[in-house]
Amino acid sequence: MAPTGQGGPIDLAIEEAESLEKKLGDAPTGPGEKARSLWSDAWHQLRRNPVFIISSLMILFLVIIAIWPQLIASGDPLQCDLSKSQQGSAPGHPFGYDTQGCDVYTRTVYGARASITVGVCATLGAALLGSVLGGLAGFFGGWGDSLLSRVADIFFGIPVVLGGLVFLSVVTSTTVWPVVGFIVLLGWPQIARIGRGSVITAKQNDYVQAARALGAGNGRMLLRHVAPNAVAPVIVVATIALGTYIALEATLSFLGVGLRPPTVSWGIDISNAASQIRNAPHMLLYPAGALSLTVLAFIMLGDAVRDALDPKLR
Repeated sequence: MAPTGQGGPIDLAIEEAESLEKKLGDAPTGPGEKARSLWSDAWHQLRRNPVFIISSLMILFLVIIAIWPQLIASGDPLQCDLSKSQQGSAPGHPFGYDTQGCDVYTRTVYGARASITVGVCATLGAALLGSVLGGLAGFFGGWGDSLLSRVADIFFGIPVVLGGLVFLSVVTSTTVWPVVGFIVLLGWPQIARIGRGSVITAKQNDYVQAARALGAGNGRMLLRHVAPNAVAPVIVVATIALGTYIALEATLSFLGVGLRPPTVSWGIDISNAASQIRNAPHMLLYPAGALSLTVLAFIMLGDAVRDALDPKLR
């Protein structure tokens, strides 16, 4: 062992350990450095995940064309010419025309707005309602917890498609809000159950018990200590559910009870093209392909977020 100027071989061992830590770069090396939190560590993992990068770029592109479809489509999705009914690709109209003579490319681009709007609004509504109800039930327990569980079981027993046929068949509005309301109505129990379980797990941790022993009120414990540590599973489930809600909107529109004309929707276009698949397959191919890519992008994003926020999967 080499001597050191501060008291012997033990100092050399300490220096070698610190040098090794600096080389590894994964752990704090001094009192001024802080360990990464759950969210910073998750962002560190996401930045290195190619699935997250690819899905994020796809979703960013979809959001941009949903807000400003005129950036890549200069036509009017409601302007049709029956003389061009079911014609194939033509200069300036790469996707051809549908049965009414409308440009399939323009309608495919404008259809992203309705689908993205329904998916995002329904996800936000279901996540907000479910996380609040589930969090309160899990934190306070008692008869409120039992009541929420039984109500959630009732909603879980309702078939989604059958419920949509019954609920939306009596609605005459042509906007997206009845569809959003129906999806929130059937989507919040899943989020509530996840949020309830996360809150029950989080409130049993030592730091929550310490805050309670120090006299912290229920509101402070719930907002400052429990909720930040229980929200990760809710975010993961909501992100994956967003793609499912977009597919559900297309299914309901295909069945004729979701979005209705003159709203431009992928589900409506797929429904109109289903009977003409032999004569004009291009009418079905492009809106169905756009729908599939959109759902795939959100599911990929949800999987990447789940892998980053769940330490057990690392």
